[in-house]
Amino acid sequence: LSRGLGDVYKRQAQHNQLGKWGEEYAVNFLLNKGYDILERDWRIGHRDIDIIARAPEGNIIVFVEVKTRTSDVVTDPRDAVDLRKIRNIGFAANAYVKQHNVVDLLRFDIISIVGNNDANADITHIEDAFNPCCAFR
Repeated sequence: LSRGLGDVYKRQAQHNQLGKWGEEYAVNFLLNKGYDILERDWRIGHRDIDIIARAPEGNIIVFVEVKTRTSDVVTDPRDAVDLRKIRNIGFAANAYVKQHNVVDLLRFDIISIVGNNDANADITHIEDAFNPCCAFR
């Protein structure tokens, strides 16, 4: 039993490490595209937003969900942004907008990364990937 739990914790630690690397890779990608990173792993309660950035245009706040997988054989990372996740991002973004008195335009993007290091990563930036308002119908 304890060996099985050890394996579970090891996989979870590897998954968390992959996610942290993916977020760092996504931040560097956005910085290279001219984005200004405002927040990383911003939380309100149990809800979080991976990256909050100002787009190069200057008047758009972008809420970015980063999905990282070692391969796309089993599932496309973009498919992991389901209705529940979109709702949570919407709630968190609403709280952020209110707390920071945001008057800029808002956009919700997904950055999908397939790989596990800088040398083999394939990154896709999907701008305006979803509208959380549509998740509350």
